[in-house]
Amino acid sequence: MRESLIIPEVVRKAFKVAKAEKPGCSFMDFPENIAGLDIEGKQPLKVQEARTPRPPEEKVVQAANVIANAARPLVLAGNGVIRSRATDALRELTSRLGIPVATTFMAKGSVSCSHPMSLGTVGLSANDYISCGFNRADVVICVGYDLVEYQPHLWHRNPEQKIVHLDSLPAEVDEHYILEVGVVGDIACGLRDIAARLSPGEGNWADNLRHTIDIENREYAEDNGYPVKPQKILWDLRRALAPDDILISDVGAHKMWIARMWQAEAPNTCIISNGFAAMGIGVPGALAAKLAFPERRVVTVTGDAGFLMNSQEIETALRLDLAFVILIWTDSKYGLIKWHQDKRFGRDSHIDFTNPDFVRYAESFGARGYRIESADGLLPTLQEALSCGTVAVVDCPVDYAENMKLTEKLGALVCPI
Repeated sequence: MRESLIIPEVVRKAFKVAKAEKPGCSFMDFPENIAGLDIEGKQPLKVQEARTPRPPEEKVVQAANVIANAARPLVLAGNGVIRSRATDALRELTSRLGIPVATTFMAKGSVSCSHPMSLGTVGLSANDYISCGFNRADVVICVGYDLVEYQPHLWHRNPEQKIVHLDSLPAEVDEHYILEVGVVGDIACGLRDIAARLSPGEGNWADNLRHTIDIENREYAEDNGYPVKPQKILWDLRRALAPDDILISDVGAHKMWIARMWQAEAPNTCIISNGFAAMGIGVPGALAAKLAFPERRVVTVTGDAGFLMNSQEIETALRLDLAFVILIWTDSKYGLIKWHQDKRFGRDSHIDFTNPDFVRYAESFGARGYRIESADGLLPTLQEALSCGTVAVVDCPVDYAENMKLTEKLGALVCPI
């Protein structure tokens, strides 16, 4: 049958499409009569991968001129920087030219949070500290940026502000994303070619902003409130993990805190489900991360609702002899929905549910279970869970009263620069 002869081509094309920028899933549908056929004389077709070309020189020169004439340039790094393995080139550019950089949720770690040019993460629709940086910037250099990660109408409010687009693909059409210059091609080559045409910079024009963000990140380091505040949980978890350990964020109110405050030090060490943002990815995501990087420690932060959606994968992890930590922020509510309802209506509705005993639930699978009884018990419990050698479930009651406090704080924010 002719249909059986094209199966090698279909399979190879499916993998080629899946790996192409922007990577994703391919779907193949074989009818039973085709799937059962033998293919004679056909081997898997040779892999052919095209290399992304170097950006055109004239576009590199245009971009360099725009940046050279900027008084307050700012880099917005998206996940394309990580996918294209251009993080070293990005750090070289920001360090050499003294340009501050903010990342999207999915680009966390492309420039480490401890880097002197780092301004942390953008992505909240609310006016945040980093919004001050975008409001003051006269040129925004978007590197590997996808509009779906953080829509440009949320940060490009000044019509005089110029946009430089550097990516492996042309810019999407959007009325709030009109380019001064677009540099399309290999991202790392483009970054290095632009940097080579510019003089080294001095200082960081947004240093006061960086200092303010750093103070806020440390504000709850010694907080002893119980249930534990989100800021304190993230501070202690950061202390418990090495820079190259992996955090997987499920979807819920905790995701917003992780996106805003988690101090990622390296690429692909903080994986956040964004875009469609489906709940329940925490446990299977941690399982996948541990399979991919067995030498690293892995933690998934999940809400109680998200955890229960796919908690059966604990059995899979134990059967495969994997070890990782499931840190549950417990509030017996759909916390993110409550946050939105409280902001819009001043009350919540139909977001409460009842949880099982998570410690006994974990033990019923053969995993380890822990419950946090006080704020000062969080760090030692995390350290024990990370070293126990199996799947560990940590039940941590969270004080989500901080959600609306953050909303009110950002509503009254005064720009520090």
